Amino acid sequence: MSVKTDTEVIIGGKVFTLSGYESEEYLQKVASYINNKMAEYNKVDSFRRQPVDMQNVLLHLNIADDYFKAKKQISLLEEELQGKEKELYNLKHELIAAQIKLENTEKNIKGLQKEVNESAKKIVRLETELKK
Repeated sequence: MSVKTDTEVIIGGKVFTLSGYESEEYLQKVASYINNKMAEYNKVDSFRRQPVDMQNVLLHLNIADDYFKAKKQISLLEEELQGKEKELYNLKHELIAAQIKLENTEKNIKGLQKEVNESAKKIVRLETELKK
């Protein structure tokens, strides 16, 4: 089991202690994400004119929107990965079937070459008998 981490971070100019089983770097990254979202919205005049509770709701909505978009992207990528895995599986089976066919063809060629050699020997033997 992982060790619980307590990390002090700064969010919106205030110091908070975050606790979790994630690394300190991860917790700092989360705080940085929130700070970047706050900074992004604080650049917008109409956002700054809203009451603080409305600003918080808008910020929460935006973060939830980012979350759902990321979740949808993950779902699409997982579907694409499954398609690629299925395609790879089919290609591997086609390759195996082609290799088996090649091996059988090579065996057949060897058998036919052996027959040709035996026929050539037989022709030479028969020609020799004819000459006698």
